[in-house]
Amino acid sequence: MQKKKPMFDTAPIVKKAILVALTSAKQSVDKTNEYLEELAFLATTLGVETIGRFVQKLDRPDTRTFVGKGKLEDIEAFVKDKQVDIVIFDDDLTPSQLRNLEKVLACQIYDRSLLILDIFLQRAQTTQARTQVEMARYQYLLPRLTRMWTHLERQRGGTGTRGGAGEKEIETDRRIIRDRISLLREKLKEIDKQSHTRRKSRSQIVRVALVGYTNVGKSTLMRRLAKADVFAENKLFATVDSTVRKVVQDGFPFLLTDTVGFIRKLPTTLIESFKSTLDEVREADILLHVVDISHPSFEDHIEVVNTTLAEIGAADKPMVLVFNKLDLYKPEIEEGVEDVETSMEASIEKLKQTYLKKNTENVVFISAEKKENLEELRTILLEKVKEKHFLIYPNWMPENAAMWKDWETVAENE
Repeated sequence: MQKKKPMFDTAPIVKKAILVALTSAKQSVDKTNEYLEELAFLATTLGVETIGRFVQKLDRPDTRTFVGKGKLEDIEAFVKDKQVDIVIFDDDLTPSQLRNLEKVLACQIYDRSLLILDIFLQRAQTTQARTQVEMARYQYLLPRLTRMWTHLERQRGGTGTRGGAGEKEIETDRRIIRDRISLLREKLKEIDKQSHTRRKSRSQIVRVALVGYTNVGKSTLMRRLAKADVFAENKLFATVDSTVRKVVQDGFPFLLTDTVGFIRKLPTTLIESFKSTLDEVREADILLHVVDISHPSFEDHIEVVNTTLAEIGAADKPMVLVFNKLDLYKPEIEEGVEDVETSMEASIEKLKQTYLKKNTENVVFISAEKKENLEELRTILLEKVKEKHFLIYPNWMPENAAMWKDWETVAENE
């Protein structure tokens, strides 16, 4: 018996977007294009299709519309012709810029921070992460409310809404958001207390945290080291919630945490709201800083992560610098060099010495996907774990590890 065809096409509707960025004396065209590639990847992660890009050279953004009058006219014509749903700007917009752009373009306007916040909101799984992201998003939206995309009818409750009949809808929305932020803040206080209690209960075991730029392979490495089923995907912010797994290596136990990835221009409200999650990094004994060595801007990514670590007070932790995706690494080969393998080894050794001279305690090159050099990483990590472990248990013997076999698991998604 043949199945009836559905009466309506139920395929998901993919929104179309264009990207907008500026170049200046401080930011070259090549660097801007690289940033736009990342912005396009962010849009794809949110499920949005990028169909065009607009770049303008300006010393500083126009205070009214971010881009100049002529460029805005070009964007407006393209939006109308191609029926674009969203225009995404690579920098943050002021409330007045946002309002002016929506009046002209008559479509949704996203800046970089709002795009990241929406991705976090889409991908957060636990109550803690969802609450953190929701509060960060409301805090960001509050001064930027417009009629184009902020409507809270489901939260108003109809006739019971406070405010007179003449009150503007946008003012009502502001009141609703302020009330919601207050509620979420109280909820987070309770969640933070519970998280603090859990972390305190783990104080007698060494804690290792994976940190790094988004999409560098932290979750894949987590799977290899913990032999655990941890979600990994080739998308920015594939995981938002911190994941903790117990690992016992050569009789020495430790907790391994996969944390949220960092990114250029991470919204300040998000860092503030994710305080409890970032405490996993702050309270860790050892950091594994994972870097995608195949990315052309991996050095910039290292700088972004180091800056963020400094901002949250975790820059002084013992650290292992883990260059991942060695299988995809393609160093520049000098012209006339025939032995590519030898040249690659020389390039890696040069990088290793460079970062060791930068006061990095340990540097290791691996491919988590291909399981290359993982034993070298395990050896380095074990030595770090031992150092900390013997401070907690001076008389520890490896055979004591048997006690951990029946130990109640602390592995969890937080």
